[in-house]
Amino acid sequence: MAQKAKKDRAKSNIATLNNLHVGSLVANVVFLLFSLLIRKRSLLVWFVLSLPALISQFILERSGRPSYDPSTKALKSSGEDLAAPGLTEYMFDIIWVTWASLFVVILFGNWGWLLWTTVPIYGAYKGYGLLGMAKGLMGGGQGQQMPEEQMPMNRKQRRAA
Repeated sequence: MAQKAKKDRAKSNIATLNNLHVGSLVANVVFLLFSLLIRKRSLLVWFVLSLPALISQFILERSGRPSYDPSTKALKSSGEDLAAPGLTEYMFDIIWVTWASLFVVILFGNWGWLLWTTVPIYGAYKGYGLLGMAKGLMGGGQGQQMPEEQMPMNRKQRRAA
């Protein structure tokens, strides 16, 4: 049963990574062709803002690609789950926002790169939420007093009430 789950994850990861590579190739080639042949767009900004997406894609490839034994072609490792929430999900978000930014830049000009600013803003928002959660786990709210109504009552107080 466990081997079937590994094989299913390996198939899912292969399909996801192939779709990711094809999508990235299409988005970047369309942008480059448009920028070089039709209308000039900033290639320096494209290179700088595409780096996080390319790095994320590389990390997803390295961690998610299944590995097989070369002699027996048996599955050695199914790779990390690419459908996992958290950092994996955030890396996919970086890639998709970069693709969306490419098409917005094609349509509306270099001002379309402002869409890419949602990536660090969202990262800061999630980081702030994690910081608040960590503060709560470490006892950051212990110094606060409970309101009078919420204080636990002893037996004598319950009878009087």
